[in-house]
Amino acid sequence: MTSAGTQPRPPSSTPADGASAVRTVPEAEPQVWDDMTVEVALSVMASARAGHLVIRDGDGRRTGLVTRAQLAAFRATPAYTDRVRLRDLLGRRLRAAAVRTS
Repeated sequence: MTSAGTQPRPPSSTPADGASAVRTVPEAEPQVWDDMTVEVALSVMASARAGHLVIRDGDGRRTGLVTRAQLAAFRATPAYTDRVRLRDLLGRRLRAAAVRTS
């Protein structure tokens, strides 16, 4: 049985002369969908023992990255409810950045 969300490893390459080639494969980053709630994202992050999550939209495109510190800081604000989704955080961050630059 394979776990959901795993990526196949790229095939290893061996030079024609038979010498061993060293390939470095970056470790997979934990990825979540943008419709996930903050609470679930924190749970995924804890179980993956990760400091951040890559956020993807419904089409699988990378839309952002969120850290444990960012989620914890947001959870401590009055705007937090257990229904806030990651896409809502991305929208707030984008609006806040637009206000600061104008």
